[in-house]
Order: sequence, then C-alpha cells, then structure tokens
Amino acid sequence: MTAARHEQTGSSCHRHWRAATGALVVLWAVSAWATDPLAAGQTPVPESMPAPELRFLPPPQPQGPVVLDMPYEAGPCCPEECPIPSGAASNCFDDLWAPRPWGWHLLPNNLIYTSYLAGPKEPRFATVWYDDAAADPFTPAVRNGWMWDMTTGGRMSILRYGSDPVLHPQGFEVQVEGAAFVRLDPGDEVDLRSSDYRFGIPLVFGIGRWQTKFGYYHLSAHLGDEVMLKHWSFPRVNYLRDALVWGNSYYLFDWLRIYGDVGYSFNNSGGSEPWEFQFGTELIQARPTGIAGAPFLAVNGMSRQELDWGGNVCVQTGWAWRGARSEKLLRIGFEYLYGSDPQYEFVFYKQNRAGIGMWYDF
Repeated sequence: MTAARHEQTGSSCHRHWRAATGALVVLWAVSAWATDPLAAGQTPVPESMPAPELRFLPPPQPQGPVVLDMPYEAGPCCPEECPIPSGAASNCFDDLWAPRPWGWHLLPNNLIYTSYLAGPKEPRFATVWYDDAAADPFTPAVRNGWMWDMTTGGRMSILRYGSDPVLHPQGFEVQVEGAAFVRLDPGDEVDLRSSDYRFGIPLVFGIGRWQTKFGYYHLSAHLGDEVMLKHWSFPRVNYLRDALVWGNSYYLFDWLRIYGDVGYSFNNSGGSEPWEFQFGTELIQARPTGIAGAPFLAVNGMSRQELDWGGNVCVQTGWAWRGARSEKLLRIGFEYLYGSDPQYEFVFYKQNRAGIGMWYDF
C-alpha cells in the first residue's frame, strides 16, 4: 500500500513538471512573436536610417536693438563669474551705460527709475529715530521730543522691454510702488500717532544717463486710534490725494544724480491742493561696494501749493552698501529735516528734527 502511494506521488510530480515546462515554452513563443516586427505586421527599421534631427530651443539671451544715447567706446564686460573684491568695486562695472541688447523681461531684478534717497514719501523699508524741536501738535506748549518714524513698502518692476544688466537697465518699464508710513511716540506708551498710505503705478523710460516717469499715485493720511482717544478734541484731517506725476532723473556722473518731478492732484481732500514739486540730488557709489561700504549724501526738497509754495528740506548722509548682483542698497546714517511735517495728518505743522536712520531699497 505504501509502495503504491509513492508511485502515485511520483507520477503526480512528473505531470506538474511537464505542465510547467509546456507553459514556459508557450510564453517564450508568444514573446518571440511579439518582438518580431515581421510577425507583428510592422515595418523593420533599417540599420542605415539616419538619426532624428535635433531641434534646439531659442537662445535665452535677449534679442533686439542696441540703443545708444551718445558715442560709445567699447570696454570690459561683466560676466556672471565676475568677482567683486572685498572693499572695492570690480573693473567689470567700468561701463555702466554700455549699450546692451533689448528684450522682454517679466519681473526683472532691478529698476530703471529708482526711489529718491532722501524723499520722505518714497517707498522702501526704513526706520528713523529723531528728536524734534518743534511744538507738539497736541500740546503746543511743549516740544515734540523723540519720535520714531517707520516705512514699510517698496518699488518693483513688473514688465520691461529693454536691457537687463546688473546696474542701470534701459528701456520701457511698468512699475508698482506702495508703502505705509507710520509714526510712533516712544514717550507716550509707543502710541501710534499717525499713518499715511501710498500706492502708485509709474510708467518709465530710460536711455543712457537719463530716465523719465509718468504715473499715478493715491495717498491718504490717518490719525492713530490711541491718539484720538487721548486727544479727542484734536481736529482730524482727512488728507487725500489722487495725483498724476511726471519726473525726470539724470546722472551727471556715475556717482552723481539730479532729479525733479511735478505732481497734479485731480482729487483732493483735507486741505490738499493740486500742485506739488520735488527736486534733489544724490552722491553715492554707483558700483557694488563690497563689505567695506562707501559714504553717501542725499538732499531732497518739496514745494506744495497748499503751503503757499513752502515745504520741507531733508538731508541724509552716512554709509551705504550696494549688492553685487542687483541694485539692492542698504544705508545707515544721519537725517535732518526742516519744514512741513511729512506725515500729512500734520501737514500744516512744522518739524525741526535730527536723528539716525536705516534705509533699505530692493
């Protein structure tokens, strides 16, 4: 009985082995037929057929005209690997105004028309601590004393048809600008005294050393909540401007800029009147400074119709650092302002202030 059982088991194993072998043979035959182009009804590719043609993408460099505003003698270029020595500007930036190809650039890294360094209402990141000798608007018998002004905002390029060098691009450009200007009172629980808000859209053109802009901006002024609660009898001014502005800027030298603009407000409130003028000059290292930095001096003046053509003058001086791969600029220094208060909630009050500040343009 045991021998018969062993014989039956061996016969069963042989049957399973023969079935598995047959299945493998069938799979091999199907695979060979599928990969044979003649059997599958496909046309075989001859070995002598040439390789497919390669199609390259368009070059990434901008294509377009090279525009000159004056005779130009070729000089050194500025390759991407150009080193910036510590504490000095690189020779690769010798020709800041060199003509370069124009093309379309979305969100470029720099600006054709930059913010005025000493302009009190220019968008940037800034903070200034100062002592004001003028009378306090809420308590005229005492002086303003120490105040803290801060600016949070910036100016950026949205679209450009022009060149795209590290410094001083040229062409046509659409910008947007916006900032909040706030004043805190450290001597009174750091209360928010006032805040101004500005938003604008400048259209810019630059060629060589000259830049011009035409744009629109909205500006409104607001009194701080804590101040309104503590000085409820103070007359709040609903100051507002919707203005068109035309500005021009020219670099007499690489390090010396002069500028001026005129604004006309078609929507006024809170004592605002249509016309305003702004002008000034800036002396600052035009090339990357390295870690050592370089000195700067900036002067800005404003004249306003609502002040019987009076206004204010602001002077800034100190030390500046300019980035190697963009026009980013960090400054630390001294500021003096005399004339009408640049916080437009107090536009009809005077300031005579001096202090220290930090300003960052990006």
